[in-house]
Amino acid sequence: MKKEDFKGKKITVMGIGLHGGGIASIRFFSRAGAKVIATDIKTEKGLVSSLEKLKGLKNVTYVLGQHRMEDFEKVDMVVKSPAVPWSSKYIQAALKKKIPVEMDSSLFFKFCKIPIIGITGTKGKTTTSTLIAEILRSAEENVFSVGIGQKPVLDFLDKVSEAKKGVVVFELSSWRLSALGRAGLSPHIAVITNILPDHLNYYKTMEEYVADKEFIFSNQKKNDFVVLNYDNEITQSLAQKSKSQVIFFTNSNRRDLISARWIYIKEGKIMSNEQVIGDINDVRLRGGHNLYNVLAAVGAAVAFGVAPEKIRETIKSFKGVPHRLELVRELGGVKYINDTAATMPEAAIAGINSFAGPIILIAGGADKNLDFAKFAKVISEKVKKVILLKGEATEKLKKELNSLGELSSGKVDSEFDSMEKAVIRARDITSPGDVVLLSPGAASFGLFANEFDRGEKFREAVGKL
Repeated sequence: MKKEDFKGKKITVMGIGLHGGGIASIRFFSRAGAKVIATDIKTEKGLVSSLEKLKGLKNVTYVLGQHRMEDFEKVDMVVKSPAVPWSSKYIQAALKKKIPVEMDSSLFFKFCKIPIIGITGTKGKTTTSTLIAEILRSAEENVFSVGIGQKPVLDFLDKVSEAKKGVVVFELSSWRLSALGRAGLSPHIAVITNILPDHLNYYKTMEEYVADKEFIFSNQKKNDFVVLNYDNEITQSLAQKSKSQVIFFTNSNRRDLISARWIYIKEGKIMSNEQVIGDINDVRLRGGHNLYNVLAAVGAAVAFGVAPEKIRETIKSFKGVPHRLELVRELGGVKYINDTAATMPEAAIAGINSFAGPIILIAGGADKNLDFAKFAKVISEKVKKVILLKGEATEKLKKELNSLGELSSGKVDSEFDSMEKAVIRARDITSPGDVVLLSPGAASFGLFANEFDRGEKFREAVGKL
C-alpha cells in the first residue's frame, strides 16, 4: 500500500472525535489527495475544537449530526474510529458492498516497513510502552512512539514510511487490535501486560474482549515473540495458542517448561533466565502493579536484543508517566496524587495499595458494566474517607459500601458533580501525613471529556488550593 494509491479516491472517515485520532486520519487522506467525507454523530457545536484544527484542508466534506448510508455504500474505503463497533449498521453496509473498512492501526501496519513492538493489556499499556521506548532510545535505536496515551496514529505515518531503519513502539487497545485481526496482521514483538474484566459496556462477553486481545499475536510467525504475564490466568493460558516464541514474566521465581525464556525475580534481582538485568530496588515506580509493567518492558527489550546494562540504566531513571500515581503537589504535609487512569476497580485497588498512610480517596464515575464488590471492600478496610464523583458506577459502588455498613459509618464523606468541589472538600478533611488520591475505579464520561480531562481538572483544582 502506498500513499499515492489514495489520490482521487472517495474515503469516509467515520468519527472525527475530540481526541485527535479522527483529525489525524482526515489530515492524512486530505494530504494524500483523496476526497474525504468526515462524518460524526456529534454536531458542529460539539466538535468546535476538532474542526478548528482541520481548517484549511482541501477536499474535505463534513457530514455532522448524522451518518448517511450513501457515505458508506458509495465510497472506495471507510476508516472507522476505534469506538465504533463492527456491528454498526453503517460498517456492515460497507462490508456487504465489499468496500474495505480500515482503522488507523491496520493502515499503519500496512504502510510500516520497520519492526513493530505492540503492547496491549487491560492496564499498564501506557507505562509499559513508554518504558520500552525509553529503553530502546538508551540503546540508540531510532524509536517511533505511536498510539501511546493520546498520540494520534496516522500523524506518524509519513515519518515511519520514510524511515530506512528503526523500531515502532505501538500501544494497542482491543479496538485497534480488532482491525489487525481482520487484516491478518500482528507485530514482530507482542506484549500483553494482563487481561482483566473491562469494557463490558462495549463487548457482550468477556470472551469477545479476550478474542480481540489475542489478535496481537495470532498472526505472528516462528521468528516473532510474544511476552506474556505468567501470573495472570488468562494471559498464561494464551501461550498454548502462540505460533511464535513465548517469553513469560512473573513476580516470583516459579518457572515451568512452557517457555524457554523467562523474566522473573530471584533474591531481589530482575532476571532473564540466568542473567541479572537489574535490582528491584532500582525501580522508582510506586506500587506492585508497576513492577509487572517493568518486567513486561524487560521482556520486550530482551526479545529485541537490548544489552542488560542499557535496560538497567533506563529502569533506574524512569519516573513513570502522567496521570498514573502522579504526585501533583504536596501541601501542608498532604500529598495529592493523580491516578485518573485507574478507570476500573482493580486499577483503583492497586492505587490504594500503593500507599501505607491514611488515604482520602476521590472515586466513582461512569459505569462499564463492572463489579465493584472488591473495590468497596478495599475502601472499607484501607481508606480513611471517600469522596464520590456522581455517575452510574458511583451508585453501584454506594450499594456495595452500604452492604458493608459504610454509608452509615461516615466512611463516605460526600458526593459531588465537579472535581473542584471534590478537591476542596478533600483538603478540608485532611491531616498532615494524609494522601488525597484520585483513583476513580470508573470511567470518566458524563462529567469529563475523558480520563485525561478528569486528571487535568484534578491538577487545576489542586493548583488553586
